[in-house]
Amino acid sequence: MTGDELDEKAPSIWPGLTLAFAAAGAALLAQQALPAVSPLLVAIVLGVALTNLWTVPQSLAPGLQVAAKRLLRLGIVMLGLQLALGDILALGPGMILVVLLIVGLGIAGTVLIGRTLGVPPMQRLLIACGFSICGAAAVAAVDGAIGAEEEDVASAIGLVVVFGTAMIGVVPAVLGVMDLTSREQGLIAGGSIHEVAQVVAAGGIMGGGALTAAVVVKLARVLMLAPVILMIGLARRRLVAPVAGKRPALLPLFVGGFLVAALARTLLPLGAPVLEGGRIAQTILLSAAMFSLGCGVRISMVKTLGGRPVVLATLSTAWVFAIATIGVLLIG
Repeated sequence: MTGDELDEKAPSIWPGLTLAFAAAGAALLAQQALPAVSPLLVAIVLGVALTNLWTVPQSLAPGLQVAAKRLLRLGIVMLGLQLALGDILALGPGMILVVLLIVGLGIAGTVLIGRTLGVPPMQRLLIACGFSICGAAAVAAVDGAIGAEEEDVASAIGLVVVFGTAMIGVVPAVLGVMDLTSREQGLIAGGSIHEVAQVVAAGGIMGGGALTAAVVVKLARVLMLAPVILMIGLARRRLVAPVAGKRPALLPLFVGGFLVAALARTLLPLGAPVLEGGRIAQTILLSAAMFSLGCGVRISMVKTLGGRPVVLATLSTAWVFAIATIGVLLIG
């Protein structure tokens, strides 16, 4: 059989990719109409609805798989362009310590609670990192490091997007009845809400100086993605036996790309058009990936998850919010 004949028999990725990008476009349009709604949430809901209301043709599967993995990793790389390390250092040593505690204690506490509840190890680690670092991007990055089951990844992303979206309204309401400055409200929001887009929406609701403070703190949490993945890689090297002489990677390539993008954002004079283009590209890539992951979520599968992951998500949200609030009050 010739190479040409093999190429003709190889399934095309384009039908699935086209559908994923179309769903991302629809998610962005929905955000234009309702700015408080995360396009990632819209995309994953579209994917879940599609796969449960319609039999998805097998011809779409190759492209959806590419979107769920490669586009997701490219989106994480583009996320690095949002990180200006100088802005993060300007938070001061006290708030940087609070960010370290939010991520470290958030992950440790969520994993411990998940173990107590009987949530499977992979699933509780994905939820812990998603809720403590940067939402769906963190779940995807951890999946890239540990190779979790598709069902665990989809459920963790669904939980982190839904709970983070709920916090857009809950956090401003709770902080509004507390005796806090606008900046303190922003610091707590950025330290506790899961997704960058959700932080922007909540900061906009609180107004004043809250938005700027919230976004910088959130991006400081995003920066913690790389060291956390590195620690997971080190742990896997100790616990997982080498396969064919190869050890698990310490740092996946796309996480390295994320760091390079962050350094470029910090050290190079990137203009506003480049940064805005990067932000749009990141949103499109992650939304297309969320749609593809949503296509792997069947209602019958969700029912088998039981209530334990939902309880874990609830307690993790409250735990991370408590750490952020106490930390900001102590340094204030």
